[in-house]
Amino acid sequence: MATPQPQQQYDVVSGEQYRYALTNFRIAHEKVEEQRVQLQEQEKQVALLRARIALLEGTSNDNNQRQATNSVDDFSIKNTASKLDKQINRWAADVVRAPPGSLNEIRAATLTDIFDGYPPEPSPYPYDATGMQVQNLLRHAMSQTITEGIVNCLIVTDSPEANIQMTRVHEHIFSRDPTVAAVWRRQTFTAAVERCSAEMSQYFIAEHMPTISNLLNKTSPDGKDGDAFGAFAVLEQGYEFSRMLHGAPSSAGGTMDAFYRAFVPELGSVMHPRQIELVKRCVKSEKGEHDRVGSTVFPGLVKVTRGPLDTRTGKYGEHVQTVVRRAQVICECALTMAAGQPIA
Repeated sequence: MATPQPQQQYDVVSGEQYRYALTNFRIAHEKVEEQRVQLQEQEKQVALLRARIALLEGTSNDNNQRQATNSVDDFSIKNTASKLDKQINRWAADVVRAPPGSLNEIRAATLTDIFDGYPPEPSPYPYDATGMQVQNLLRHAMSQTITEGIVNCLIVTDSPEANIQMTRVHEHIFSRDPTVAAVWRRQTFTAAVERCSAEMSQYFIAEHMPTISNLLNKTSPDGKDGDAFGAFAVLEQGYEFSRMLHGAPSSAGGTMDAFYRAFVPELGSVMHPRQIELVKRCVKSEKGEHDRVGSTVFPGLVKVTRGPLDTRTGKYGEHVQTVVRRAQVICECALTMAAGQPIA
């Protein structure tokens, strides 16, 4: 007796269901293709916008060599900062090597300028000054002058009033649109003064170091009026450092709109490891005790970017400041040791 063969089963749909599924597939395919075309157009517009920004900044792909040499990156910052650091230290060492008065007088003048004409009373240094201590305090005063007078103020012209107004304009534009501010700032610096003039240098010294200047210029070895033992050369190097920071495009290639600001920790303030870098051995820190800033020998740098967008209000938050280079600091106990005084 022959066994019956199993019957094959087929999934059969009606013609109407088939046509319906085919129509939906065609519609979905058209939608995907439409979205793909839209994405391509968006990428094209973004590429055109980036090319336009690069053209305005002078960093188009047709000039890659110039872009590589003029961009701001860690190496260029480190290299230029090293030159400025040596200039500051050399200037302070020259003052101490041939002081125009007693070291106590220079220290008192330096503290007066550091504290904007109101030095602390009683004096934090009741003992006689030493060359090492005075040299480091002078470096603090010069770092403070370069920070407040040059780096944190866009030096575009030989007019201090115009530069202050330019800085305010930049801050206003940056708060509204950082990309526009970046283009405006870099384009502005293409027409900025090439060097820090003697008049501008004299203004910086008179504004931030008047007491030190009056003391040093009495016996200035080069006889130049207001140069304060060769301070103009230091300020000129400070301007080159500032122009490199503000005038050159970011190494991020336009993907991050930011600008740099310098900072100098105050004398006697608490030392925060994220903001400072000790350049000398700190006895108290090694013992686990709290120590404070004795002097800042070179300012730190922060990168300022626009805050995140609040989706509820549609407004951006406060600017974000990221420390990209810590300030180089000597603690109070190191200055005390340099003065030959016992650590408390």
